[in-house]
Amino acid sequence: MGELIEMVKRHEGVKSHVYKCTQGFETIGVGRNISESGLGLSPDEIDYLLHNDLERCHQELQDTYYWYGGLNKARRDAMVDMCFNLGITRLRGFVNALEAMSREQFDIAADEFMDSRWAKQVGNRALEVTEMIRTGEYR
Repeated sequence: MGELIEMVKRHEGVKSHVYKCTQGFETIGVGRNISESGLGLSPDEIDYLLHNDLERCHQELQDTYYWYGGLNKARRDAMVDMCFNLGITRLRGFVNALEAMSREQFDIAADEFMDSRWAKQVGNRALEVTEMIRTGEYR
């Protein structure tokens, strides 16, 4: 299979970002048509991509915040969810909430996260995530 893979990659090209193929379809990887009329992604492929993205967020949080590793699983997962949604750069903008997290003042952190444009934009997601931060438990 190795030789076949290398040949198809050489013929199709390899792209890590969406591009338009010669027929005008949104394509990614090695000729994968992900447009509405194409194959899209299988459930396993979607889960694989999500797993990798969540692992990246976990690592970014671990590398950025010394206190992150000391959180219980529910609070770590809440932070990963926020990082996934916002990106680490925008998450860093929650200075007061993150400072409260570092002091284990979870009620204050939850209130600070809720008092934001983000919370208004994402609605129930913010309610669930901040309750996890507040209580240290899944809803």
